[in-house]
Amino acid sequence: MAPKPSAAEVKAKLIEAAIRLLSDGGPEALQARKLAAEIGASTMAVYTHFGGMSALVDEVAREGFRRLSANLGEVGETGDPVADILTLALAYRRTVVDNPQLYAVTFGQSQPNGQRAALGDMTNEETRENLSEEGVEAFGYLVRAAKRVIDAGRFRPAPEFEVAAQLWSAVHGYITLEVAGHFGDGGNGVDHILIPLATALGVGLGDTYEAATRSARVSIEAWRAKEGNIGT
Repeated sequence: MAPKPSAAEVKAKLIEAAIRLLSDGGPEALQARKLAAEIGASTMAVYTHFGGMSALVDEVAREGFRRLSANLGEVGETGDPVADILTLALAYRRTVVDNPQLYAVTFGQSQPNGQRAALGDMTNEETRENLSEEGVEAFGYLVRAAKRVIDAGRFRPAPEFEVAAQLWSAVHGYITLEVAGHFGDGGNGVDHILIPLATALGVGLGDTYEAATRSARVSIEAWRAKEGNIGT
Protein backbone atom coordinates (compact mmCIF):
# COMPACT_ATOMS: atom_id res chain seq x y z
CA MET A 1 0.00 0.00 0.00
CA ALA A 2 1.35 3.41 -0.95
CA PRO A 3 2.01 5.71 2.00
CA LYS A 4 -0.57 8.39 2.68
CA PRO A 5 0.60 11.73 1.20
CA SER A 6 1.48 14.47 3.66
CA ALA A 7 -0.58 17.63 3.97
CA ALA A 8 2.16 19.57 2.18
CA GLU A 9 2.11 17.09 -0.70
CA VAL A 10 -1.67 17.32 -1.05
CA LYS A 11 -1.53 21.13 -1.03
CA ALA A 12 1.17 21.11 -3.69
CA LYS A 13 -0.89 18.73 -5.83
CA LEU A 14 -3.96 20.95 -5.49
CA ILE A 15 -1.98 24.04 -6.52
CA GLU A 16 -0.54 22.24 -9.56
CA ALA A 17 -4.00 20.96 -10.45
CA ALA A 18 -5.39 24.48 -10.15
CA ILE A 19 -2.75 25.81 -12.53
CA ARG A 20 -3.51 23.03 -15.03
CA LEU A 21 -7.24 23.74 -14.87
CA LEU A 22 -6.61 27.45 -15.38
CA SER A 23 -4.36 26.77 -18.35
CA ASP A 24 -6.79 24.35 -19.99
CA GLY A 25 -10.13 25.95 -19.20
CA GLY A 26 -9.66 29.46 -17.86
CA PRO A 27 -10.91 30.82 -14.53
CA GLU A 28 -14.34 29.22 -14.82
CA ALA A 29 -12.67 25.78 -14.69
CA LEU A 30 -11.21 26.43 -11.24
CA GLN A 31 -13.78 24.67 -9.06
CA ALA A 32 -13.40 22.60 -5.91
CA ARG A 33 -15.08 19.58 -7.54
CA LYS A 34 -12.76 19.64 -10.54
CA LEU A 35 -9.70 20.18 -8.37
CA ALA A 36 -10.57 17.19 -6.24
CA ALA A 37 -11.12 15.03 -9.31
CA GLU A 38 -7.72 16.09 -10.70
CA ILE A 39 -5.91 14.62 -7.70
CA GLY A 40 -8.33 11.78 -6.90
CA ALA A 41 -9.62 13.27 -3.66
CA SER A 42 -12.92 14.51 -2.26
CA THR A 43 -13.94 18.14 -2.47
CA MET A 44 -13.26 18.40 1.26
CA ALA A 45 -9.55 18.33 0.44
CA VAL A 46 -9.74 21.95 -0.72
CA TYR A 47 -11.39 23.05 2.51
CA THR A 48 -9.23 20.87 4.73
CA HIS A 49 -5.95 22.16 3.33
CA PHE A 50 -6.86 25.74 2.36
CA GLY A 51 -10.03 26.57 4.25
CA GLY A 52 -11.80 27.45 1.00
CA MET A 53 -11.35 28.55 -2.58
CA SER A 54 -10.33 32.08 -1.66
CA ALA A 55 -7.21 30.91 0.17
CA LEU A 56 -6.41 28.49 -2.64
CA VAL A 57 -6.55 31.33 -5.19
CA ASP A 58 -4.14 33.29 -2.99
CA GLU A 59 -1.77 30.31 -3.00
CA VAL A 60 -2.02 30.00 -6.77
CA ALA A 61 -1.06 33.67 -7.04
CA ARG A 62 1.91 33.11 -4.73
CA GLU A 63 3.02 30.21 -6.90
CA GLY A 64 2.80 32.49 -9.92
CA PHE A 65 5.15 34.93 -8.20
CA ARG A 66 7.50 32.10 -7.24
CA ARG A 67 7.77 31.02 -10.87
CA LEU A 68 8.24 34.58 -12.01
CA SER A 69 11.01 35.09 -9.46
CA ALA A 70 12.72 31.88 -10.58
CA ASN A 71 12.79 33.09 -14.18
CA LEU A 72 13.89 36.61 -13.28
CA GLY A 73 16.59 35.11 -11.09
CA GLU A 74 18.11 33.42 -14.13
CA VAL A 75 18.89 36.83 -15.63
CA GLY A 76 22.44 37.62 -14.65
CA GLU A 77 24.12 40.99 -14.23
CA THR A 78 26.42 42.39 -16.89
CA GLY A 79 28.37 45.60 -17.23
CA ASP A 80 25.32 47.25 -18.86
CA PRO A 81 22.58 47.68 -16.24
CA VAL A 82 20.11 49.13 -18.76
CA ALA A 83 20.50 46.07 -20.98
CA ASP A 84 19.94 43.95 -17.88
CA ILE A 85 16.63 45.69 -17.19
CA LEU A 86 15.50 45.00 -20.74
CA THR A 87 16.50 41.37 -20.35
CA LEU A 88 14.42 41.20 -17.17
CA ALA A 89 11.52 42.60 -19.19
CA LEU A 90 11.95 39.86 -21.80
CA ALA A 91 12.09 37.18 -19.10
CA TYR A 92 8.98 38.67 -17.48
CA ARG A 93 7.19 38.61 -20.83
CA ARG A 94 8.20 35.01 -21.58
CA THR A 95 6.92 33.87 -18.17
CA VAL A 96 3.50 35.45 -18.60
CA VAL A 97 3.06 34.54 -22.27
CA ASP A 98 3.82 30.90 -21.44
CA ASN A 99 0.99 30.78 -18.87
CA PRO A 100 -1.32 33.76 -19.27
CA GLN A 101 -4.19 32.32 -17.24
CA LEU A 102 -1.97 31.81 -14.19
CA TYR A 103 -0.71 35.37 -14.33
CA ALA A 104 -4.17 36.80 -14.88
CA VAL A 105 -4.94 35.34 -11.44
CA THR A 106 -1.57 36.31 -9.97
CA PHE A 107 -2.07 39.98 -10.85
CA GLY A 108 -5.77 40.09 -10.02
CA GLN A 109 -7.00 40.47 -13.61
CA SER A 110 -8.95 37.23 -13.35
CA GLN A 111 -11.29 36.24 -10.53
CA PRO A 112 -12.10 32.50 -10.54
CA ASN A 113 -15.59 32.05 -9.09
CA GLY A 114 -15.45 35.65 -7.90
CA GLN A 115 -12.30 35.01 -5.86
CA ARG A 116 -9.61 37.63 -6.40
CA ALA A 117 -6.06 37.06 -5.19
CA ALA A 118 -5.05 39.35 -2.34
CA LEU A 119 -2.87 42.12 -3.73
CA GLY A 120 -1.07 45.09 -2.23
CA ASP A 121 1.01 48.16 -2.94
CA MET A 122 4.44 46.84 -3.93
CA THR A 123 5.81 50.33 -4.44
CA ASN A 124 5.22 51.53 -0.87
CA GLU A 125 8.20 50.53 1.23
CA GLU A 126 6.33 51.28 4.46
CA THR A 127 3.55 48.76 3.73
CA ARG A 128 5.49 46.05 1.95
CA GLU A 129 5.36 43.88 5.06
CA ASN A 130 1.65 43.40 4.32
CA LEU A 131 2.44 41.74 1.00
CA SER A 132 3.23 38.13 0.30
CA GLU A 133 6.92 37.33 0.46
CA GLU A 134 6.64 35.93 -3.04
CA GLY A 135 5.32 39.18 -4.51
CA VAL A 136 7.97 41.23 -2.73
CA GLU A 137 10.71 38.94 -4.03
CA ALA A 138 9.52 39.22 -7.64
CA PHE A 139 9.23 43.00 -7.49
CA GLY A 140 12.62 43.14 -5.79
CA TYR A 141 14.37 42.11 -8.99
CA LEU A 142 13.10 45.26 -10.69
CA VAL A 143 13.92 47.43 -7.69
CA ARG A 144 17.51 46.20 -7.54
CA ALA A 145 17.91 46.56 -11.29
CA ALA A 146 16.58 50.13 -11.14
CA LYS A 147 19.04 50.98 -8.35
CA ARG A 148 21.95 49.67 -10.42
CA VAL A 149 20.97 51.90 -13.34
CA ILE A 150 20.59 54.96 -11.09
CA ASP A 151 23.89 54.24 -9.35
CA ALA A 152 25.58 53.95 -12.76
CA GLY A 153 24.36 57.44 -13.66
CA ARG A 154 22.26 56.24 -16.58
CA PHE A 155 18.98 57.32 -14.94
CA ARG A 156 18.45 60.52 -12.95
CA PRO A 157 18.53 60.13 -9.15
CA ALA A 158 15.11 58.97 -7.97
CA PRO A 159 13.62 56.49 -5.49
CA GLU A 160 14.28 53.07 -6.97
CA PHE A 161 10.83 51.85 -5.94
CA GLU A 162 9.20 54.52 -8.09
CA VAL A 163 11.46 53.84 -11.05
CA ALA A 164 10.83 50.11 -10.75
CA ALA A 165 7.08 50.73 -10.63
CA GLN A 166 7.23 52.79 -13.82
CA LEU A 167 9.20 50.06 -15.57
CA TRP A 168 6.83 47.39 -14.28
CA SER A 169 3.77 49.34 -15.39
CA ALA A 170 5.09 49.81 -18.92
CA VAL A 171 6.21 46.20 -19.37
CA HIS A 172 3.11 44.67 -17.80
CA GLY A 173 0.83 46.91 -19.83
CA TYR A 174 2.49 45.77 -23.03
CA ILE A 175 2.32 42.10 -22.01
CA THR A 176 -1.37 42.37 -21.10
CA LEU A 177 -2.18 43.73 -24.54
CA GLU A 178 -0.02 41.13 -26.29
CA VAL A 179 -1.63 38.25 -24.41
CA ALA A 180 -5.04 39.63 -25.38
CA GLY A 181 -4.00 39.32 -29.02
CA HIS A 182 -3.70 43.00 -29.88
CA PHE A 183 -0.20 42.68 -31.34
CA GLY A 184 -0.66 39.50 -33.37
CA ASP A 185 1.11 36.20 -32.86
CA GLY A 186 4.75 35.25 -32.57
CA GLY A 187 5.97 38.14 -30.46
CA ASN A 188 6.17 40.61 -33.34
CA GLY A 189 5.28 43.41 -30.98
CA VAL A 190 8.51 42.95 -29.02
CA ASP A 191 10.66 44.51 -31.74
CA HIS A 192 8.18 47.14 -32.83
CA ILE A 193 6.50 48.09 -29.55
CA LEU A 194 8.06 46.72 -26.35
CA ILE A 195 11.69 47.60 -27.07
CA PRO A 196 10.90 51.10 -28.44
CA LEU A 197 8.61 51.62 -25.41
CA ALA A 198 11.33 50.59 -22.98
CA THR A 199 13.89 52.73 -24.82
CA ALA A 200 11.62 55.78 -24.68
CA LEU A 201 10.98 55.21 -20.98
CA GLY A 202 14.70 54.92 -20.34
CA VAL A 203 15.31 58.23 -22.10
CA GLY A 204 12.53 59.79 -20.08
CA LEU A 205 14.20 58.56 -16.90
CA GLY A 206 17.48 60.20 -17.86
CA ASP A 207 19.36 57.96 -20.29
CA THR A 208 20.49 59.23 -23.69
CA TYR A 209 18.74 57.92 -26.78
CA GLU A 210 22.01 56.59 -28.18
CA ALA A 211 22.93 54.73 -24.99
CA ALA A 212 19.43 53.36 -24.49
CA THR A 213 19.26 52.15 -28.08
CA ARG A 214 22.66 50.49 -27.77
CA SER A 215 21.61 48.72 -24.56
CA ALA A 216 18.40 47.53 -26.20
CA ARG A 217 20.36 46.02 -29.05
CA VAL A 218 22.74 44.28 -26.62
CA SER A 219 19.84 42.84 -24.65
CA ILE A 220 17.95 41.59 -27.70
CA GLU A 221 21.03 39.99 -29.25
CA ALA A 222 21.98 38.27 -25.99
CA TRP A 223 18.43 37.01 -25.48
CA ARG A 224 18.20 35.58 -28.99
CA ALA A 225 21.59 33.92 -28.65
CA LYS A 226 20.45 32.20 -25.46
CA GLU A 227 16.71 31.65 -25.95
CA GLY A 228 16.22 31.74 -29.71
CA ASN A 229 13.21 33.40 -31.32
CA ILE A 230 11.62 35.89 -28.93
CA GLY A 231 8.19 34.92 -30.13
CA THR A 232 8.50 31.33 -28.96
